[in-house]
Amino acid sequence: MNLTQNSPLSQQPKQSSARTVGRHYQSLFVMLAVTLVMVGGISTRLAYLQLFQGERNRQLADNNRVRLIPRQPERGNILDRKGRILAGNRLSYAVFLWPISNSRQEWQQILPRLAKLLNIPRQNIEDRLEQAGYSSPVLVRVARGLSPAQVTALAEFSQELKGVQVQAEAVRNYPYGDLAAHVLGYTGEMTDEDLKAKQNEGYRLGDVIGQMGVEAAFEKQLRGEWGGQQVEVDGAGRVLRILGEKQARAGNDVQLTIDLDIQRAAERALGNRKGAIVAMDPRNGAVLAMVSRPAFDPNLFSTYITDAQWQQLQSEEFPFVNRALQGYPPASTFKIVTTTAAIESGKYSPDTVLSTFPYLEVGGIQFWDWNRAGFGPLDFRGAMAWSSDTFFYQTALGMGGNNLIQWTRRYGFGQKTGIEIAKEEAAGLVPDETWKQAELKEPWYAGDTVNMSIGQGYLQSSPLQVAVMFAVPANGGYRVHPHLLYDNEDAKNWRETLNISDVTLDVLKEGLRMVITGGTGQAINVPNLPPISGKSGTAEDPPRRSHAWFGAYGPTNKPEIVVVAFAENSGGGGGKVAAPMVRQVLETYFNGTQATGAAEPADVTSD
Repeated sequence: MNLTQNSPLSQQPKQSSARTVGRHYQSLFVMLAVTLVMVGGISTRLAYLQLFQGERNRQLADNNRVRLIPRQPERGNILDRKGRILAGNRLSYAVFLWPISNSRQEWQQILPRLAKLLNIPRQNIEDRLEQAGYSSPVLVRVARGLSPAQVTALAEFSQELKGVQVQAEAVRNYPYGDLAAHVLGYTGEMTDEDLKAKQNEGYRLGDVIGQMGVEAAFEKQLRGEWGGQQVEVDGAGRVLRILGEKQARAGNDVQLTIDLDIQRAAERALGNRKGAIVAMDPRNGAVLAMVSRPAFDPNLFSTYITDAQWQQLQSEEFPFVNRALQGYPPASTFKIVTTTAAIESGKYSPDTVLSTFPYLEVGGIQFWDWNRAGFGPLDFRGAMAWSSDTFFYQTALGMGGNNLIQWTRRYGFGQKTGIEIAKEEAAGLVPDETWKQAELKEPWYAGDTVNMSIGQGYLQSSPLQVAVMFAVPANGGYRVHPHLLYDNEDAKNWRETLNISDVTLDVLKEGLRMVITGGTGQAINVPNLPPISGKSGTAEDPPRRSHAWFGAYGPTNKPEIVVVAFAENSGGGGGKVAAPMVRQVLETYFNGTQATGAAEPADVTSD
C-alpha cells in the first residue's frame, strides 16, 4: 500500500489550504465592495457639493476670508446765512464687531469683557449681533465716541477680543453747544422702527440719521452716500489685500436763514427763562433767530448717551419741546387782528372813539380791563397804545364773533405756518361754535367772543405765528411764509396779500408806533435804536403765573426785522418782562452789540 498517496493523513493539508484560499477571496470581495460603496458615496457627495451647493460653499469660504468694511459718509455741514458752521463733523472712535469671526458660543465668552470696557449693557451688544446675524461678514458698530482710555484698554486686551475692531469715524459736532438746538435738532443711530421704514431708501443697520429739527427735515441733502472696502484677511484678521473700494460721498451742505449773531443775542436775552424768541425778516419770512428754553446740547446724541445724562435731561421741564412752535394764548398782541377785523367789517370807522370802563358785563360776567380802571375815551390808536381791554371787548361784540374768527384764520392762526421743521410745529387753535360743541358740548357765548378779542379764552397761537402776524402791518399787508432754508428768491414767492385796506394798515401802524412812544412799550423807546413799533401782551394762565409777550418791528418806516419774545409763566407784564428781551435783540441787529447776560425787567407801566 502506498501510504504516501492514499493515507487520509496525507490528504489533510491540501483540504485545509483550499478552505483558507476561499476565505481570502471572500474577504477581498467584501473589502472591494465596501471600498466601492465608500468611493461612490464620497464621489456622490463631492458631486452634490460641487454641482448643487458649490456656490453656497464658495460663499462661505469667502466669508471666512473676505471682510466688508463699510465707510459711513460725512454729513453735510449746516451753515448760517453768512456761511458760519452751526453743525459740522469731528473725528471720533467707534467699536465694530465682525460677527462671522466667532461662533455664537465664542461671542458669549467675549461680550462680558467688552461690555465692561465700553461701560454699556452686554445685552445691547448682543442684540446688535443678533440683529446683524452671526454669519454676517459686515462689520457692525456697537459703540461710538470712545474715550482715549477706552481705546487704550481695547488695544491692551485685543488678544482676548477676537473680532473686535476700533476704527476712526466722523461724528456730528455742534460747536456752539445748545445754541439753536431746537432749530438744528440732533442725529442718532436708527431705531428698529426707523430701519424698517427706511430700508427701501438705502439705509442699513447702524446708520445715523437726523432725529429732529433741520437735521431731520433736510436728511436727504445732508446724509451723503455710503462707501466701503472689500478686503481679504488671514486667520488672525490681518488685511492681506484690498479687493475693491468705493469712496463714500459726503452729504451736501445746507445753508440756513439763521444769523449766528442774532441767534446768540436772542439766546442771551431769554437767558434761563422758559419761553421763546423769534426774529424774522417781515419782507420774506426768513427766520433770523429761533430760541426755545429750556434747551439741550445736541452733542450728547452724537455718541452714546449715558443713563445719567438722559435722566438729567428728563429732569428738565420738557427740553425737547420747541416753544417757538407751540400754542399759547397770544394775549393783547392779538389786538392787531381785532383792530383789522373791526375796521374791515365796516361796523367801525378808522376814527371811531369809544368810552372805556373798569369792566364790561356780558352774560352776567364782569370782564375787567387790565388796569381795573379804564382809560376814558379812546380811538383805535390810543386803545392799541394803552392796550385797553374794554375798548376791544366792545368792537368784538359790535362786529360779531364770525368776523373775528374769519380774520384770525386769514392771519394764519389755527394752521401750521409751513416752516420746514413742521414735524415739531403745532397748528394752534382758532375756536368756533363747531369746535366748542364737539369738545365741550356747549354753545358759543358772547363771552367767548369777548375773551378772544384780547387773545385769551380758547385761542392758541405760537410765537412764530405771532411773528407772522406782526409782519402784516410791517410789510404792508402780506402774510409771509416763514422759512429756514436760505435762498435768493424774490420776496413775493414767500408771501400772499390779505387785501387789507390802506386806511386799516395806517391805523395799525400808527397805533403800534404809539405803543413805543407813549404806551406800554416804552422800554424800547431808547436813543440807540431807530424808530420801532410794537405791542405788549400779558396772558393769564391760572393757577400758574401769567405769560409775558412783546412783539416789535423796525425801522418803523421801512421794517427789516420782526422780533417776538415770549416768557412762559414768568409773571409780570409783557412791557416789563418781554420788551427788554426784544430790545436786546434789536440792539444787536442795528448796532452789532452783544449783551453779556439775560435781559432785566424794565420799570415801566405795562400790559
